[in-house]
Amino acid sequence: MPPRRRILVADGRAALTAWALTQQSAEVLDRPTTALAVRFTLEELGVRAPGRSVEVRVPPFGVVQCVEGLQHRRGTPPNVIETDAATWLALAVGLESQAEAAGDGRLRVSGTRADLTAYLPLFPDLEAS
Repeated sequence: MPPRRRILVADGRAALTAWALTQQSAEVLDRPTTALAVRFTLEELGVRAPGRSVEVRVPPFGVVQCVEGLQHRRGTPPNVIETDAATWLALAVGLESQAEAAGDGRLRVSGTRADLTAYLPLFPDLEAS
């Protein structure tokens, strides 16, 4: 059963579009809009890659378990991806690759299944916004 949506798609896309537009200027997006964009993209990842074998963390805004495979139930998951909001959103719209972000330490990856290259970017149409 796919996860239920908590964020309206239109609201999430609006927040993500607002974030993408700030990437072309020196403007900084407000925290509530950034939080909405992060939570929406995490929710979208959970819809597109249902499962519980990989945990994606974007503190302090959200976390999602995704990708089919062995399910994690207790303790620290064996496959974890963790990053900050700006890096996560850049991955979600295709401004960066997982390898680039991991290469300079902004994306921390542990576990053999912690690879989202098959699912990212989630919204490549926003890259040129």
